[in-house]
Amino acid sequence: MSPLSRRQLLRATTGAAALTAAGPLLTACGTAQGDALDPTAKPDLDGVTLKILANQPNALSFHYLAGPFEEATGAKLKVTPVPYDKLTSKATLDVQSGAGQFDVFMYWYAAVGTLAQGGVIEDLTAYIRAHKDIEESDFLPSLYDTYTRWDGKRWGLPYDGDTHILFYNTELFERHKVEPPKTWDDYQHIAEKITKDAKGKYYGTIIEAQQVPVILGCDFANRLAGYGGTFLDQGGSGTPTLTSPEAIAAAQALFDAAPHALPSPLQIGFDQATPAFLDGKGAMLDFWTDFAKRAEDPKQSKVVGKWGVTTLPVGGDNTKPRTSLDAGFGLAVSTASKQKEAAAAFIKWATAAQQNLLVLGKPDAGADPIRTSTLNADAFKKASPDSYDVVRTGLAGDPLPWPTVPKSPQLLQGLVDELALGLQGKQSAKKALENTQRAWLTTLKKT
Repeated sequence: MSPLSRRQLLRATTGAAALTAAGPLLTACGTAQGDALDPTAKPDLDGVTLKILANQPNALSFHYLAGPFEEATGAKLKVTPVPYDKLTSKATLDVQSGAGQFDVFMYWYAAVGTLAQGGVIEDLTAYIRAHKDIEESDFLPSLYDTYTRWDGKRWGLPYDGDTHILFYNTELFERHKVEPPKTWDDYQHIAEKITKDAKGKYYGTIIEAQQVPVILGCDFANRLAGYGGTFLDQGGSGTPTLTSPEAIAAAQALFDAAPHALPSPLQIGFDQATPAFLDGKGAMLDFWTDFAKRAEDPKQSKVVGKWGVTTLPVGGDNTKPRTSLDAGFGLAVSTASKQKEAAAAFIKWATAAQQNLLVLGKPDAGADPIRTSTLNADAFKKASPDSYDVVRTGLAGDPLPWPTVPKSPQLLQGLVDELALGLQGKQSAKKALENTQRAWLTTLKKT
């Protein structure tokens, strides 16, 4: 692995297309399932090799787990890293083609419904129920159901609990006499002031608006969370809520800030945003928590000792800081695996508290807490002293979940397409979300 952040490696410029394309493939092809998983079996792992399809930026985490796992069980791990945008499509093809090359799939949680409905991943409900040592109650409540549950069943276990926090350049803030924003209105004021005063030398903020769910979608979701909004009704109906006052205010906040951001937001993705912040060209950036390690690395950063973090701002009537579950990954058993019990045993082991703490202590593992015990552990605090309090506030609170229904990739792509038109000045925030709401309602009625 290169020293690049895992987020730079999420080459997502074609990710939404790959995820959306997986939908028709899942229904067009038959499944290639092996024997059903026996939830109470006790597999002999000695000499077994488990093949894992992993998100590329997280691949090193399995390297750190491989030695302890082999020592404990006698089993080896063979890891195939792929970019984020190919995780869902590659897992689908592996099962639907009958290749069955993998035993364990790492999956983006928003695709759990897509993979489950398509027969790509095993139902782990009975397995989890039979293994009390999984300690379900220790998984963070903010993640567990969202990452693993669809159609009343469990399809995996959480592996990497991702959220965004707000990074800011303390040197620029001091120079322009501003304080870290508590509200999105504060954020807007700071972005306007610094950009105006700097006269092109640097900018008040960095907005990532490439037309991909995990890029532009995150910038919208962060504001949606701050205003207290949701993507879907959380009361059980699952109806889209994108025309709520909170959602429209969130989109408007994004549109208002864009003219004062590093040019040009619609062309800014991970590969442009993070180097700009590390070079001191932007005063604010909402990004994943592990970016803190890069910001403090003198080999990569010109802002060492000149940055801080805070919770994402709030807006409207909401006064409680709230983050969004941007990205985030689980582990699942492939339905095409010929050693499902061994794969399930690995997933149980890899998501246990001891292993989560192990990878949390590795700066290049791309790991975040998934359990209450690890989030509160002194070891995690020591490994992430600069961002610990902010990360803990977000994950221990009530973060905003993204949709996980089978059509989620399609829904999210439609959302960012409409937001992009708004950022181009072709439609208002209200119109963008009305169009999205209408499209989501139509799509969800067909599922």
